[in-house]
Amino acid sequence: MVFGHSLQTRAKKSYPETDESGTFWISTLLDTDSGLRVARGIGKNETEASKKAFQMLQQRGHPEAPPPLITDGWGGIDDAILDVYGVVPEYSGGGRPPSIPKSGKDWLYLQMVKQRNPQGRLQGIKLKVIWGSKSELIKLLGKSTAYIERSNLTARIFNARLNRKSLAFSKELRAHEHAVIWEDAYYNWIRPHKSLRLEIQNDPKRRWQPRTPGMVAGLTDHIWTIKELFFAIPFPNANNT
Repeated sequence: MVFGHSLQTRAKKSYPETDESGTFWISTLLDTDSGLRVARGIGKNETEASKKAFQMLQQRGHPEAPPPLITDGWGGIDDAILDVYGVVPEYSGGGRPPSIPKSGKDWLYLQMVKQRNPQGRLQGIKLKVIWGSKSELIKLLGKSTAYIERSNLTARIFNARLNRKSLAFSKELRAHEHAVIWEDAYYNWIRPHKSLRLEIQNDPKRRWQPRTPGMVAGLTDHIWTIKELFFAIPFPNANNT
C-alpha cells in the first residue's frame, strides 16, 4: 500500500521559469506499512513529477500495475498513472481505433480532498474514488494522508532546499535532485523512526529497539551509518558521468 503526494519547491524569484530553473514539484511514494520512501520524481508540474515517480516505482517492483494508492486532491496524478501503467484497448474492428490508455479492472486509487473556507482553514475532508470500490479502498488505505504529510515535514526539516522561504534554495536542478536522493537515503536507512520501534521484553537496560523503514521493509537488518551509506552507493567514474 502506497501513498502518493506532491510538495512544491520554489527557486529564487529572480530565476526565470525554464526547464532548469523556477518552480518544481517533488512527487513521493511512501509505503504505509514500513514508512519506506519507495520512489520519487521531480518535474515542472505535478503530473510530470508524478509520472517520473511511477516510472521509478515500475522499475522497483510494480512493473504491471500500480499498488493501491491514496493521495490528496491535487489533480494530474491519475493522468500520470495512466501514462505509465495504462493500456490502450485492442481494436475491435469497428470505428476509429482506440488510442487513449485505460485503467486496469483491479486498480485501486482514492483521493482525500480537503475542503477549506475562504480564509484557508480546513473545514472537512471528502473522499473521492478514482478507481475501485470505496469500502475496499477505506479498508486497505484508511481515510488520511497523514503519513506522507509527516514525511514531507521531515523532508523540509532535514533538507532546507525544500523550504518555501529559505536561503538554501538550489541553484541547479541537478544539485536539487542529488540533495533529494541523499535525504531519502538518510530517511530510509539511517534515521530510526519512533513509530517503528519495537518494545523489548525482559531487558532492564533497553526498553526499545529502534528501527528504520529499511529494516521494517526487510531490506536490511540494522541501522546504517553515514560511512556505510557512502560506501553502499556507487559513484559515477570518469568514463560514466
